Amino acid sequence: MDLHRPFRLLAVAVVLACAAAAGADDDHARARAAREAGEIVSLQAILDRVHAEFTGSPVEIELDDDDGRFIYKVKLLAPGGAIVKLEYDARDARLLRAKGRGADAARRPRQE
Repeated sequence: MDLHRPFRLLAVAVVLACAAAAGADDDHARARAAREAGEIVSLQAILDRVHAEFTGSPVEIELDDDDGRFIYKVKLLAPGGAIVKLEYDARDARLLRAKGRGADAARRPRQE
């Protein structure tokens, strides 16, 4: 039996965890640079858009980099208790997708 195997596995796990953390730091830095350069809208702009288009309360918000395109992903607790998943283009705050059982019920009527 190889007595050093658990230590090697632990070392591999530590290296992988550090690499993942470094990647997350890089993503954060890219998102911050894009925001400072005006390439993506602020979190407040997304929240304003969510409140203008839907009823309910945001419970989770993420800024994801999907193949070089930043997407705000919002989980909304709709008044009926359903979770609605929203995706907004971070460049212009345009709604890309709304899905979930309560998505239609949570949508505010359009004001012309």
